[in-house]
Amino acid sequence: MNDQADANVPKPVGTRSVDEVDAETKQISSQILDIIAVKGVTSKSGPGVSTCDGAERGKLFLMRHPWSLTGASDAELAKAMNRLKEDLPKHGWKIVGYGPNSSKAKSLELTADHIEKKFAVKVELWEKNSGGDSNEPTLLVNVVSACYQVPEGQRVDGY
Repeated sequence: MNDQADANVPKPVGTRSVDEVDAETKQISSQILDIIAVKGVTSKSGPGVSTCDGAERGKLFLMRHPWSLTGASDAELAKAMNRLKEDLPKHGWKIVGYGPNSSKAKSLELTADHIEKKFAVKVELWEKNSGGDSNEPTLLVNVVSACYQVPEGQRVDGY
């Protein structure tokens, strides 16, 4: 393999089992929901395993946990976004982006990284009927881990 090809292969940040990263992803999503502190309906999806971009399937993986919260007003969800901006840094997160995104609706978006835990989160506020769509107020949350290598002798099966 030449140096150019090596440069395109993602570098794992460590070796961990899929189950271990899955459990931590759930814990982080739960912590974020606690900070949001809004009563509503959360989607039922759990974390899922993905390949790291450019990586060989079965050896390197990352965990994604997209979920949403509905059933609250635009004002309640806007306050939740502000709470996230204020409180995530108290839990080791660094806010790397906060403000309107580039969508037609200019939805409020927060992006944060947790360097120690090696996770990122993106939260987007979709206000009622935003961008010409018919939707209820929604917070879209996506928690993503760094890229990991599975322990020796293991393979990632659940893509």
